[in-house]
Amino acid sequence: MSTRDLVLSALFAAIIVALGILPPITLGFIPVPITAQSLGVMMAGVVLGARRGTIAVLIVLVLVAIGLPVLSGGRGGLAAFAAPTTGFLIGWVLAAFVTGYLSERLVKSEQSALAQTVGFFFAAMIGGIVVLYACGIVYLAFAAQLGLSKAFLGSMAFIPGDVVKAFVAALVGRAVMVGYPLLPVRS
Repeated sequence: MSTRDLVLSALFAAIIVALGILPPITLGFIPVPITAQSLGVMMAGVVLGARRGTIAVLIVLVLVAIGLPVLSGGRGGLAAFAAPTTGFLIGWVLAAFVTGYLSERLVKSEQSALAQTVGFFFAAMIGGIVVLYACGIVYLAFAAQLGLSKAFLGSMAFIPGDVVKAFVAALVGRAVMVGYPLLPVRS
């Protein structure tokens, strides 16, 4: 891994952390808040690709583990990995990887702007919603003793916001692809 790869990963880790400054919105019927940090995870995958996007998320999780309050609401420390939301934190790693992997395969520079945007959107939807929710819901169901169906139904309230996040990530991915052609190929 080159120095440039590490710098790009650290930059996106900082973006994910910065999105944590926005306060979480709790819904009351499920112990998982709405946060903007999942947007950062989607953007890391779309812009950086599978490997560097995953490293960006791992950097954030290491910062959480050593106790820095980088999660939304100022949470941090090992207690964050013993909460009902832990499945979503673990899911961030897989979400960034899958989003990046799909972006690398679906989006090419010779495609039209619309095709690139749709490819990024599809990658963000699959990685940032389907994969993230699969990890988060399963862990939530067992950790909070809700059962799979209740955890699944409670999590459906997050879908509209996450679709908007996926669209924003797709627009960011397209803008970076056009505006920064010297950015190394996503990998």
